[in-house]
This record gives sequence, structure tokens and C-alpha cells, in this order.
Amino acid sequence: MAKIFRTVNCENCESLKKSVFCSLKNSPLSDASSNKVMNFYKKGQTLYFQGNPAFGIYCINSGKIKVSKMENDGKEIILRIAGAGDVLGHQNLYTNENYTATATIIEDAAICFLDKKFVLNIISTEPSISINIISKMSNELSTYERRNAAMSHKNVRERLAELLLALKINYGIFEHGRFKLDIKLTREEMASMVGTANETIIRFISEFKDEGILEQEGKIIYIMNIEKLIKTANIAP
Repeated sequence: MAKIFRTVNCENCESLKKSVFCSLKNSPLSDASSNKVMNFYKKGQTLYFQGNPAFGIYCINSGKIKVSKMENDGKEIILRIAGAGDVLGHQNLYTNENYTATATIIEDAAICFLDKKFVLNIISTEPSISINIISKMSNELSTYERRNAAMSHKNVRERLAELLLALKINYGIFEHGRFKLDIKLTREEMASMVGTANETIIRFISEFKDEGILEQEGKIIYIMNIEKLIKTANIAP
């Protein structure tokens, strides 16, 4: 069944509490709502391309977006998966640089755009927004550093287990004694995120299922044994 999207005001946005604008109240929040443009995107559409000029920021109301970078050899590197409450394009807010990555819709999405000039103006009167943006950038940097460390010191099996744990934190829904990963990534996307081949991901997922760590129903992955997955990821207590 297709999702039905409706334009909403910022005041009524279910993702506001997780947004960089979460501290706004009354008039400033109304101003943000009046200046935003809300668009709806289907899976496979591109929000912006690597190398294009950055004119503002995107606030995700719903859906999931893949942020990826194309290397000189044509290989795609997935930097992160963004979801409801996340913001995109904020790295370019204080610079005149072009987008350094491409944002692609991987789950039908409702996304609001705010012009850079408006955002900078509202930050001047509401500095909490700047603090929230810096906090998000710091968290993203920490994630990149952990991933780079894992790429250097962990094998593919460990990196895949760590990725599944990260997906559980961000998209896990506990139901019937197991964690459902409420995100559908292709094997190619998962392979890109852990730096390996598609065939290797398929083999290790099959092994995890044989070991009782995972179950799969269609394209949905369920984590059955968190302790085993943590041990497999070789994460220090």
C-alpha cells in the first residue's frame, strides 16, 4: 500500500523533537514553517548530486535517504543512512562549497527545504540551532571515525555484525522477542557500507542465520540474539 503524504506545519511535525529546530517555539517556529518548501519523493529519486551547488538544508519529515560519495574509480561509498528528524546539507551551511556527496531516496520520503539565507538569519537570533547543527556534525564525525577504525582493524564478518548493531540502534523495533530492522538495504548497499563484495555479505548473512543470530522474512531482517551479535562484532564492553 502506497504511503499518503500530506504537507504539515513545523508546529505539527512528528519529527520536530529530533530536528535541529527542536528548540524553536512560537514565532520563530512559525517563520520556519512559512519559509520551508515541503516535497515528496519516491524511492530511487535523487535529492541532490555530488558537485552541485548547495543552496540550503533539507529536513527529513519521513522516509530514508542514502548519502553516498562516488570515488574516482566509479565505486560508490555509502557514508550514512539518514531518517526522520535528520538534516542534510548542513555541512555546507557555513561555506560556499558544493555538495560533497549524493543523497538518494531509498524509502519514499517527505522532505522540507530551507534556503541558506533564511537559516543563517534565524541562527543569528536563535543560536541554539547552530549548537544543534554542530552536535549533529560531531556525532556524524564520530560515526565516520569508528567506521574507519573498523575498516582498518576488523575483518568483514566483524564489520557486518557492527553494521547490524548500528542499524538496530537507529531502526530497530522490538516485537515478539526479537528486533526488527525497519530499513530495507540491498546487499550491494550493505557491502558498500562495510567495504566488501556483495557475495561476501550474502555468505555471512547466511552464516548468521545458521548460527541463530538472524532471521529473515522477505527483505526484513530480524536480530534474534543480540549477545551473539555483539560478540561477533568484537565490541569491547
